Amino acid sequence: MMDDIYSAKILSYAGNLTRSGRLEAADCSADALSRLCGSRMTVYLKLEHGRISDFSHEVKACALGQAAASIMANTIIGATPAEIRLAREAMRAMLKDGGDGPDGRFAEMRCLQPVKDYPARHGSVMLTFEATVKALANLEKSHDSPQEQAV
Repeated sequence: MMDDIYSAKILSYAGNLTRSGRLEAADCSADALSRLCGSRMTVYLKLEHGRISDFSHEVKACALGQAAASIMANTIIGATPAEIRLAREAMRAMLKDGGDGPDGRFAEMRCLQPVKDYPARHGSVMLTFEATVKALANLEKSHDSPQEQAV
């Protein structure tokens, strides 16, 4: 039933979005868009010693996308890029293959499990992960690219 995906817990997360806006002096950022529903998100990350030290986002999404973004904002500080990528895969498996969902710091994302029965909503729920992983990839790319050398 559709009501399951709009539980009080999910609506509470959606209504209490923190870390909103642009993060000044971010190390990286990225946009993500869910073509199916039109939700969009931009995330800004700061890393120190291989862990997320600061995070913010600009979220234009439905309640489900807002809930996932809210959980991300509440849990991402201190996470490593590997933890984030692992959580994204666990989240995708939860939605598509009936997996258990993320554990550890991202375990609260499991409250979005009822969304698995509504494939049209998967993109919105995954948006926060897609934007965050894309931002990390942008950062890694900028570190990997050879600097121009004067001759």
